Amino acid sequence: MSPRLPSLLACALACLAVSSCALADGPAAGTAAVERGQWPFAATEAGRFDEPWAMSFLPDGTLLVTEKRGRLLRYDADSRRKSEIAGVPDVAYGGQGGFGDVLPHPRFADNRLLYLSYAEPGTGGTRGAAVARATLALDADGGGRLDGLEVIWRQEPKVSGQGHYGHRLAFGPDGKLWITSSERQKFDPAQDMQSNLGKIVRLNDDGSVPADNPFAAQGGVAAQVWSLGHRNALGIAFDAQGRLWVHEMGPKGGDELNLIQRGGNYGYPIVSNGDHYDGRPIPDHDTRPEFVAPKVTWTPVISPAGFIIYDGTLFPQWRGNGFIGGLSSKALVRVELDGEDAREAGRYDMGQRIREIEQGPDGAIWLLEDGSDGRLLRLTPAA
Repeated sequence: MSPRLPSLLACALACLAVSSCALADGPAAGTAAVERGQWPFAATEAGRFDEPWAMSFLPDGTLLVTEKRGRLLRYDADSRRKSEIAGVPDVAYGGQGGFGDVLPHPRFADNRLLYLSYAEPGTGGTRGAAVARATLALDADGGGRLDGLEVIWRQEPKVSGQGHYGHRLAFGPDGKLWITSSERQKFDPAQDMQSNLGKIVRLNDDGSVPADNPFAAQGGVAAQVWSLGHRNALGIAFDAQGRLWVHEMGPKGGDELNLIQRGGNYGYPIVSNGDHYDGRPIPDHDTRPEFVAPKVTWTPVISPAGFIIYDGTLFPQWRGNGFIGGLSSKALVRVELDGEDAREAGRYDMGQRIREIEQGPDGAIWLLEDGSDGRLLRLTPAA
């Protein structure tokens, strides 16, 4: 039996309970000054969805929302009109798998390109994340269809299990497509450059590999990799200075917010500020200085999902702050970013698992709750 198999089984059982491989929430270490108590915003329900996972705004102000079972919806929050987009790929639904992220191209108004991530079935019961792009054709009645859908990236290899896909998407200020590729609860692939599991991936917008990637000379999937040693990365965002921040779920403790370095190795599963689910310890980051240490860790965990770095005007006091959704913590977590440093500065009890966060065109903060009747919430300044 593999020495990692007991830990993997324990993690899988835990994930069945919380769908996040995380424990109950509590105060984050080193954050005594965290703002708590009454919400500093008003929250207005703007709709409901069935297992929503991600959302993005189109230039006309309507929302695109993915539901895990495989639906892509266009939603007008003003009229509450919900229309389905046809032509989506088949997804491998189950566990943490299904439809994932949705992201318009930075020049969407001109090229109508849309990027989608999802769990894709393989042979012999295997699965893996995939990213596809297509042209979005919108109908006058509010719906539309995806034309010319093509898969431009896949996790390699496909493996068994239904957890830790990651597959969050972002476009950087360099115009490149960035993908979080989690380690699928398989541990060691996060350190294996013959696999793109447990990595942050950087591609051109057509899926080809940029010649200036740090491992481009190695060829194969290694050429896609920007950083390695990640566990389950479910939030990715660039700050105003172009720095890339990614959060990831730790094992039993040790959720992380990382500042991503070119070619950096973040150490999982060799180091973590958490431990294995079967109780075996994992050495902490400070024992292995050759690995890049996180900027913030949480033990007990928050189960982070969704991430924005706010740059709007509706909450001027929060410009440059990061906002993270909490699954097991049922919270909205605010992180102050100060150059290359970060700290948790606010935690607001939302009473429900928060799956996704986006900033609206007017600067409002939008949240999607997790689950079969997940609410869409619009946050505005408190009166």
